[in-house]
Order: sequence, then structure tokens, then C-alpha cells
Amino acid sequence: MSQKRAKLKDEDPKLYNYIALENSYYALLGLHPSASESEIRRAYRELSKLYHPDTTKLPVDVATEKFRKLNEAYTTLSNPKRRLLYDYSIRYSSISEIQSPTNLRGAKAKSKAAQSSSSAYLEPSERPLSAGELFALFILGITFIGCLLLAIAVALTRGDTAFQPVGFNLKTEQVVPAPEMLSENIMPISFTSLDQK
Repeated sequence: MSQKRAKLKDEDPKLYNYIALENSYYALLGLHPSASESEIRRAYRELSKLYHPDTTKLPVDVATEKFRKLNEAYTTLSNPKRRLLYDYSIRYSSISEIQSPTNLRGAKAKSKAAQSSSSAYLEPSERPLSAGELFALFILGITFIGCLLLAIAVALTRGDTAFQPVGFNLKTEQVVPAPEMLSENIMPISFTSLDQK
């Protein structure tokens, strides 16, 4: 960093941030850093029609270079993770746009607004849950606990049969005949034949 830029950073941080943003991907697309994804997409489409090497009146080398930079800017800004890293690299923060509160009573409301607006750039795992998401988690938890209680109640009322496989409760008499039954069927025939002789 040159001495001139370091001095400017110390003297006027807002002007320094403006100069940093002037050479950014946002400036290339003609957008403010707080632009939404749809605004970024719309600006990219308009500028890609203008700078595409096949449709522009610019020289091919210039058009190709501008189109390459435009594609690089769009791929970075359209991916939320890359955009967050890029915003950190150019030292842009949506929190810096919110001014500090002048009195203590308004501090609570403004800090809440700062928190909600700064959550736009957070990853889904880091942002606070909305009221609808909290309600859905509550209903999911109640349903899970209800299913567990129902399974326990069914197991207690049915006893041991609740934990056995479906085809397992066959009686042993049906599967394997008792040895006494086999001997009764065979033996009377042999005894009767011996008695008659």
C-alpha cells in the first residue's frame, strides 16, 4: 500500500472505502455492494450483451478482456460464499452503512436493525432462525416425542411379542413333531402285527 493510500485511510476512512469500491466488481457491474442477487444477475445480463465479443462494436481484444472481467465479477458475486470473502477482501461491511445511535433509547432498536440487515451475508448455519423456522422445529420436536411415547406404550401393552419378528411366533408343535407322536404312529402298527401272529 502506498503512503498516499495509507495516509488517506487514516484521515478519511469513508473516502478510502469509496476508492476501494471504485475498483471493485460492484463498480464493474455498476452496482452498490448491497445489491441483491437478482440485481447482480440483471446487470450482468445487460453488460454481457454490451461487451460480448460477437455482438459489440468494440475491438475484439478490448471486448474479450472486458467480457472476461465481467464473467469473473459475476461468478464471484453470484456465489454467496465467494461474495462474502470478496466483501471481506475489499473491507465492505453492510454494518458500516448503519450509523451509530445518538441516544440510548434508540440503541436497542437500531442494533436489532443492524443485526437483521447484517444477517443477509451470513451463511445459513450462522444466521438467526426466523419465527417460522422456530415454530417448525417446535412441531418437529413435539412429533418426535409423541412417536417415542407411542412406541413405548405399544411395547408395554404387547409385552415380548412386540419385539419379535413377524414370522417368529410359530408354535414348536407345528414345526417339529414331538417324538412321542412319531412313536405312536409307528409302534401300534408293529405291535398289532406281532400280536396277531
